[in-house]
Amino acid sequence: MSELLTYNEEFLKSQNGYWTAKEICQQPRIWREAAANVDSKRSELDAWLTPILAQANLRIILTGAGTSAYVGEAIAPHLSQQSGRLFEAVSTTDIVSNAPQYLLKTIPTLLISYGRSGNSPESVAAVKLAEQVVDNCYHLVITCNPEGDLATNAEQQDNAFSLLMPEGTLDQSFAMTSSFTSMLVSTVAIFAPQTEQLEIAAQWAENFLDKNVDALKEQAKQPTQRLVFLGAGNLQGIAREAALKVLELTAGQVLSYFESPLGFRHGPKSLMDASTEVVFFSSSDSYTKLYDQDLLAELHRDDQALAITTLTKASFNHAEDIADVWAGLPYILYCQILAFFKSMQANITPDNPCPTGEVNRVVQGVTLYPLEMH
Repeated sequence: MSELLTYNEEFLKSQNGYWTAKEICQQPRIWREAAANVDSKRSELDAWLTPILAQANLRIILTGAGTSAYVGEAIAPHLSQQSGRLFEAVSTTDIVSNAPQYLLKTIPTLLISYGRSGNSPESVAAVKLAEQVVDNCYHLVITCNPEGDLATNAEQQDNAFSLLMPEGTLDQSFAMTSSFTSMLVSTVAIFAPQTEQLEIAAQWAENFLDKNVDALKEQAKQPTQRLVFLGAGNLQGIAREAALKVLELTAGQVLSYFESPLGFRHGPKSLMDASTEVVFFSSSDSYTKLYDQDLLAELHRDDQALAITTLTKASFNHAEDIADVWAGLPYILYCQILAFFKSMQANITPDNPCPTGEVNRVVQGVTLYPLEMH
């Protein structure tokens, strides 16, 4: 009988954890498929994007809600650096509640919208608000659901392009895993492709799944009450997503926090105690690494944490460095697995950690109000 994350599939199904485990483990394959999918659509994408990107004062906003918002946070610094254009991550939840503060009427804007289902109320509303507020607006929709509102609406607009993620990324589980990383890979593949780096990232993840899952399962048995994720630059977006995965999959039983290594000293470090576990995302950038090492040394000197784990290439049994935007893929896989084990050990059902419905797979209960422009 086949296993996923050390558990046999029948047991996982009985514990309502099968889909979460399956969708975590399939990611290295999904990453390759997502990049290949972009390559297959390259001529269509280029034909649509080229005249838009030719506008000198074009603004590019990466947007989504929750995990979908963190896609943008995890790649915006890298895309800006690689392309020489400014990519901004602004959540749909911010746009919907404060559209005139985030959208500028006279500046041409490419809104890149992420959505697993494409049906979140804020996702659809943000597109409509951008149309209302911005004189010259374009929409690149990156979604896992061909039948979602984001995708179907985009197909009816001349100023929109819908890119669907590979089959299997419309997660059946509550928590976004494959959907998050596939949308991340696809966007980087569009604007700053690095096929060799992506392949190494997939190999890091496969190595971990083959050799390190048992050890992480043991580590997850620690009596952690707080989990802190630290990462700089692009890795801060990954840290934010990691913190959300722990919070979601443990139904809030393990409190989580994220910050940059430098930012952690400015107050948040107060939360450190003997029940706090730290996961530190090491940067491959030689300059950034200087600040990483300073804080790590400080945390070890303080000797307050229950445990400190530093993720590096060695954690994934690999000798080659990759840029942080790509290292973020195996890093988040590690954190998804950690959150999954914490969930199983707390007898929470990972596929539906909140069965009473206070939190839903697709957000509910949002009232949308018309925006009156003055």
